[in-house]
Amino acid sequence: MLRIEKKFTVNLSSFLKPSRYINSEINSIHKKAAVRVALAFPDVYEIGMSHLGLKILYKIINDLPYASAERVFSPWLDLEAEMKTKGMPLSSLESNRPLKDFDIVGFSLQYELLYTTVLSMLSLGGIPLRTEERNNVSNAHRYPLVIAGGPCTVNPAPMSPFIDAFLIGDGEEAIRDILDSFYQWKTGGDGKRESLLLSLSEIEGMYVPHVHCNPPTPPLEKGGKGGFEKRGQGRIKRRLIKSLDDAPYPVNPIIPYTPLIHDRVNIEVSRGCSRGCRFCQAGITYRPVRERSPEKVLEIAGNSLKNTGYEEISLTSLSAGDYTCLLQVVKELNKKFSKNKIALSLPSLRVASINQDLLKEIRAVRKTGFTIAPEAGSERLRRVINKDFSEDDYERVLKILFNEGWHTIKLYFMVGLPTETEEDIEKIPEMVMKALTIAKQHTGRFVNINVGISPFVPKPHTPFQWHGQNPATRLKGKIDYLKDVLAKRGIKVKSHDVKMSLLEAALSRGDESLAFLIEKAWSLGCRLDGWSDVFEFEKWEKAMNRTGINAADFAEKMYESSDTLPWENIDVGVTKEFLWKERQKALSCDITPDCRKTCHLCGLECKEDAMKLRSLEIGKIGSTRGENTSELLNFSTSQPLNIRHFKPLKIRVEFSKTGRLKYLSHLELMTTLLRALRRAEFPLEFSKGFHPHPEVSFGPPLGVGIGGLSEYFDMKIIPPFDIVINMRKLNELFPEGIYVKDMVVLPVNMKSLSNFITRYEYEIKGRDLSHIHKFLSEEEIMVSREKQKVNLRDMVEEAKMIRENMIHLIVADQGDIKVRLNELLPEVFNIPIDELDITRVALYGWDNGWVTPIETSLQWTAKS
Repeated sequence: MLRIEKKFTVNLSSFLKPSRYINSEINSIHKKAAVRVALAFPDVYEIGMSHLGLKILYKIINDLPYASAERVFSPWLDLEAEMKTKGMPLSSLESNRPLKDFDIVGFSLQYELLYTTVLSMLSLGGIPLRTEERNNVSNAHRYPLVIAGGPCTVNPAPMSPFIDAFLIGDGEEAIRDILDSFYQWKTGGDGKRESLLLSLSEIEGMYVPHVHCNPPTPPLEKGGKGGFEKRGQGRIKRRLIKSLDDAPYPVNPIIPYTPLIHDRVNIEVSRGCSRGCRFCQAGITYRPVRERSPEKVLEIAGNSLKNTGYEEISLTSLSAGDYTCLLQVVKELNKKFSKNKIALSLPSLRVASINQDLLKEIRAVRKTGFTIAPEAGSERLRRVINKDFSEDDYERVLKILFNEGWHTIKLYFMVGLPTETEEDIEKIPEMVMKALTIAKQHTGRFVNINVGISPFVPKPHTPFQWHGQNPATRLKGKIDYLKDVLAKRGIKVKSHDVKMSLLEAALSRGDESLAFLIEKAWSLGCRLDGWSDVFEFEKWEKAMNRTGINAADFAEKMYESSDTLPWENIDVGVTKEFLWKERQKALSCDITPDCRKTCHLCGLECKEDAMKLRSLEIGKIGSTRGENTSELLNFSTSQPLNIRHFKPLKIRVEFSKTGRLKYLSHLELMTTLLRALRRAEFPLEFSKGFHPHPEVSFGPPLGVGIGGLSEYFDMKIIPPFDIVINMRKLNELFPEGIYVKDMVVLPVNMKSLSNFITRYEYEIKGRDLSHIHKFLSEEEIMVSREKQKVNLRDMVEEAKMIRENMIHLIVADQGDIKVRLNELLPEVFNIPIDELDITRVALYGWDNGWVTPIETSLQWTAKS
C-alpha cells in the first residue's frame, strides 16, 4: 500500500500493525498486463482480506491473459497522517502503483458506513471524487474508470455521483464482460470516455448513472446513440450466476501475515436463502438458493488446506444449516482432515437445523464458537419477522449444546423491529436467563453467555423497506434497559452504536441528495466510520448542519405502497408486490414457509429453473437411509497408514527473519511458520485435550521491526523424517525474508529454547549513537520494573563500534530478570527505539561456555 521510493522513506515499525502494508504474502500474484485493475476495499487490510468476494475476483481477473488485479486497502489513521504529510499516494500492495495510475479501480461496497472511506481512498490515490470531474474532456485519459459492486449497490443512489458504473448482483461472469469491454475500448476503441460508459451500460447488471440517469450528452449524440431511458423508465436487472460448481473459486488464496477477522479456509456451500426473514436484505437480493455440490466442497477443502496451511475450515452461507448435505459433508471433512487437527466451524446455523449429530462432528477436533440468533425475544415478534422457531426449539438446542460440552455461547437480538412492544423487549432477558438455567441443569456450572444487541435497520428490497427506523433516542433507551437488566445478572452485553445504525439506515434508504452529506462529512474528516474508536458522529452532525440534510429524515421515513422508492430502478428479481404482501403478512403475524418447499411467486420464477434444483439430486442423497454416505458421494474414506508407532523426534530449526518480514510481530511470525509446516505436510506431533495444537515451541521473541539472523524453534515430528529433503522443501514454501539455515535432532529432554537462551548479540544502526559512551561510563542505571528496581548497566556485556553509526552490542539476562530492548536501548542510545535499525545476530546459552542453541545440540550428538 505504500509507494516506497527514495523520496518516501517510512519506518513501518512506527505504525500500528505494519504487516498490513508489507506485501510479499504467499500466493500473491505479481503480473504485468494490458488492463490493470485495482481491487479497492474501503476498510483496513484485515477486514478486506477476510472478504471472499475479493479473493474470487482476484483469481478471475489474474486468470485472464490481458488483465491483472492488485489489492488496495485503506490505511489506518497513523499511516494516513504520514502519507498526507509526505505527499505519498495511496498505492497497491503488489506493485506499489498509485491508485490514479490504474485502468480500473473497483470498490466493494459491503456496508454503508464505508462510503466516506471510498472518498478518502480516491483522494489519497490522486483521483477526483466525482464522475463529472473525471469525465471532463481534459481529464478523460488521466484517470481510471471507477466501478463498484457489493450488496450496497442495490441502492446505488447515494454514491452515484462518485461511481462511474455499478455492478448489481453476482460478479463471477460479469467481471469478464466488464474487462472484455474495457480491453476492446482501450486497444481498438475511439478513446472517448463516453463510448466506454455506453458500452458498459449494455452489459447485464451494470448501472451507469451517466447513461441511465440522464438524457444523452452531445458527445454521445454525435456517436449516433441517443434517447436513453431516464431513471424510473428502465430498470437494471441484477446479474445472476446459475451454478456455483461452474463458477471459479480461489483454492490458492493469499495467505496474510496480519491476523484476519475470518482467518481460515472459507467455503461458500450455498448462495441465497429460502427462509424469507423479513428484515434480511441478503435473503432477498441473493435469491434463489444455489448449492455447491458435496464433491466440489470436498475438492475445494482439500486443495485450499494444501495451499494455505490453515487449521480451520468454515462452511459459509446465509444459512449453512439449510445446506442439503450438510451433515454428510461435515462427516466426510472430519474423516479426511481430523487426523491433521483441522477444525470445522459453521457460523450461520438456524436454531431448527441444529442437532446432536451435527454438534458431535463440529467438536470432533475442537469446539469453535457458537452463536444463536433468536433476533426477537417473543414468539409473536419472531412470527412478524418470519423467524420460524419456537420456545421448545430454543430449549432443545440449548440442552444439546450444553450436553455436548459448549460452555460459551452468544445470543443475538435486535431492537426496534416493526410492531415491537415493551413486552417483546422484556422477553429478551427471559430468554437469556433461560439459557443460564438450562446450562446449570446440564453442566452444573456457570457458563459464559454473551449477548449482542443491534438496532433494526430497514433495508431496500425487503418487506420492511417501507418502515422507518425507531428514533435514535428510543433505540438507545431500549438498549440501555437491556444492558442494565442483564448486567445485574452478570451477563456481558455488546451493542451496536445507535448513531451508526441511524446513518446506516439513512445511507441505505437515501437518494442522490445524500451524496452531498457524504462528501461534506468526508471533508470534515470522516472515514473508517464502521470502527467505533474512529467514528465521530459530531462531524456528521456538523455536515448535516452545513448541507441542511438530516439523516434522521431518511432513516425514520415511512413510505406508502404507492410511493416511488429511490432504489426502484434496480430490479433484484423479487417484485415489489410480493414484498408488500410479505409486509402485510408480517403485520398479521403470518409465517411464510421455506420457499424450497412451497413456491410463493416472489417474481424470480426459479421453480422451473434448472439452477434451482441440482439440490433435488443432492436431496435424494441426504434422505437415503441405511447406505454408505461416502459411496453415495463418491468420496474415498481410506485412511493413511498409521505411522505413530514411532516415538516423536525433537528437531531444532535455525532460521533467519530479514527484509520486510522483520516487521512481523512474534505472533505473526509463529503463525507464518506453522502454516508453512502444514503446507509442507510435516508429520507434526499434536498436544492432547480439547484444543490440540502442534508441538512447536519458539525461542525469545523478536520485536516488530527487528531482524534476526539466527533464530530458532523446536518441533516434535513423527518419524521417518529426512532432514535434508524437508529443509529444502520448507525453504521453497517460505516467503522471501524467512530462510531455514539448519535443522538438527535433539534429545527429548534437551532444555527448551526459552530456558536455555540468556545472551543476545545485536547489530544496531542509527544516526547518532554517541550516547553509548556515557551509558558505559556509568556503574548503575536503575529503572523501575513492576515491583523491583533493575540495573540496566549490568545487562550490557560488550559494546563495539563496527563503523560509523553501527554498534555491535552483547547483552545478557540477569537471572530471572530478562532483557527488554524497548526499555534498554532508549537508555543506551538516548534515541527512541523505532529510530534504530536493529538486527539480532546471534543467541547463546551456557553449556560449559557460551554456545548457540545449535552448537549445544551438536555437542549432545558428539557425546552420544
